[in-house]
Amino acid sequence: MFALCWLAYEPLLKALSRGKGAINTDMQTVRTAWMVNMAGRENRFMDGQLLSNALNSASFFASSNLLLIAATAGALFGGEATFRAVSSLTLIETTTRTMLEIQLALVMISLARGLLDFIWSIRQMNYCLAAIGAAPDTEDKAREQAYGHAAARLLNPALTSFNTGVRGYYFALAAAAWVFGPEAFIVATVGAVGLLVWRQRKSPASRAVAELRRLLE
Repeated sequence: MFALCWLAYEPLLKALSRGKGAINTDMQTVRTAWMVNMAGRENRFMDGQLLSNALNSASFFASSNLLLIAATAGALFGGEATFRAVSSLTLIETTTRTMLEIQLALVMISLARGLLDFIWSIRQMNYCLAAIGAAPDTEDKAREQAYGHAAARLLNPALTSFNTGVRGYYFALAAAAWVFGPEAFIVATVGAVGLLVWRQRKSPASRAVAELRRLLE
């Protein structure tokens, strides 16, 4: 069930949204408008600064992921000492050392998947910074539009990877709930998906972004 929720979440959200009605899909239009406007600006210092802030955020999350992976790996490879320490806790439900290692491995895999997404996001944002720096000065509006759309095709996947990396934290927390028992694992997984869908489609932020998209279109 966990794997199904994790892997099917994004396709399901896209199917429910049908191109509109979710933050991720609406933000693609907003970011495309940003890049088109960037291509027509004479001074692009602000655009570089804005993207640098996003790059710093991705770097922060990547560093945090590394620390969490290291902590989880330390517990995973702690052997019998870790199992005895965890088994002594009243709220923890783990039957065998092998089961505990599987539970910790699932948490680490969730975090590692997020780390890879953050790394790919950082690389793509660096490519986009280069595209902003290389934007030509021209009075040709058609060329500006084409350049902006091309830059958006770099920026949108970069920030989509960032969003996927952040989503990994939700599923890592759901995986961590497994140590409290299968019922807690199921509730946490369903809760994580429900929270993600609500924030994408029904939250105040999603309504505001949808309004921005309508204004830009």
